[in-house]
Amino acid sequence: MNRLTQLFQDQTKKILSVYFTAGYPNLKGTVPILEALERQGVDLAEVGIPFSDPMADGPVIQQSAGEALRNGMSLKLLFEQLKSVRTTVKMPLVMMGYLNPIMQYGFEKFCRSCTEVGVDGMIIPDLPFADYLANYKTIADRYDLKMIMLVSPETEETRIRLIDEQTNGFIYLVSSASTTGAQQTFDQGKQDYFARVAGMKLRNPLLVGFGISNKETLEAASEHTNGAIVGSKFIQLLGECATPDEAVTELLQALKA
Repeated sequence: MNRLTQLFQDQTKKILSVYFTAGYPNLKGTVPILEALERQGVDLAEVGIPFSDPMADGPVIQQSAGEALRNGMSLKLLFEQLKSVRTTVKMPLVMMGYLNPIMQYGFEKFCRSCTEVGVDGMIIPDLPFADYLANYKTIADRYDLKMIMLVSPETEETRIRLIDEQTNGFIYLVSSASTTGAQQTFDQGKQDYFARVAGMKLRNPLLVGFGISNKETLEAASEHTNGAIVGSKFIQLLGECATPDEAVTELLQALKA
């Protein structure tokens, strides 16, 4: 069974997913970061593919992507690094990246490589949903890779339901229509949005991303959904801390305070 499917069967609340950019802060850190996340009980990891124009991302992730590229990270090297990751890491892994480098690598080759190293799903923020259905879904399904789509407060209910019908894994609830980045609180409007989508009783689990950085935002995101995704806060800590384990420890403490 796909590990994402298994995770959401075994656990329905308070799932914590953590995103980081492969190749940041150093080129060889990908597997050590994943191992540190697993050691400290994180449920799911999203491995970011660095790209020169990450349009959905805020300054922290943009900076990490630029540094990762300067360090020499590429999709080919990332798959090389992940070849033996399943000997030490058991949690589900999702690849998150923009369409351009994936298409340069070749979409079916990308799916095949994901399966070979034990990746369970993918998030491609700039892949239009209609294009996914027309050109990519059959290939992704062939490799049992879950395609996770993003929805925002502006996404209409009919579209959310269509996404729910045509994808598996989970639905990524973007907390706002802006770029990624840590926030201190979610206003009532965002919380109403989380509750509204949860009230649709969709097939897929819901995880909230963009802005999770402390106990208040984590609890607000998790109240009506299955859990939350943290990215910018963790990347900031990776840049500040001496080791991945220290960064994960600091992150988990921040989410409790």
